[in-house]
Amino acid sequence: MRTLPLAIAFSLLSTFAAAADATDPVRQVMKITEDNWNTVDSEWKYIFDPDPLARLFSKRFQAAYAEAAKHPAYETENNQPGDPFGYDVITSSQDGCPLQEVKMNSGAGAGGMTDVTVTFKMWTCVDEADVKDSVSEVHFDVIDEDGKPVIDDIHRVADGERDSVIEEMQSIAKGE
Repeated sequence: MRTLPLAIAFSLLSTFAAAADATDPVRQVMKITEDNWNTVDSEWKYIFDPDPLARLFSKRFQAAYAEAAKHPAYETENNQPGDPFGYDVITSSQDGCPLQEVKMNSGAGAGGMTDVTVTFKMWTCVDEADVKDSVSEVHFDVIDEDGKPVIDDIHRVADGERDSVIEEMQSIAKGE
């Protein structure tokens, strides 16, 4: 009789542990990104559409996006403002190939933040060997907010330097 309550308790604990995985929001963002680059036939899905923005990103990130969105990079076909970026924020590109060899690792960061690193090849359809074999690296700062992991910033790495999407959005909001 005691085994049933213990089994339920362990089941609940494992459910909560799985639900609190810092890689969850990053996996969802990367799934959208991979799907976008896998085909030209389907509609592009934006990671900053209202639903994924509210579910996967921190309140600080959402606020920075809302301010930057007041300065869209382009107008859409229906004459509505587009997002503040004129490119895919994850791949840091307007062009590319289907993403290959996507790998994800997570490690401790400062102040309770988890650093989730994603690497991938995005130029495998290009004939130049050095470009074709290049590996892109993106870091996601994941924090716990209201009991769930959310992305607080995104850092693309190029030439050994890390940028910050939050800082980019703050610059866009200032009209820079």
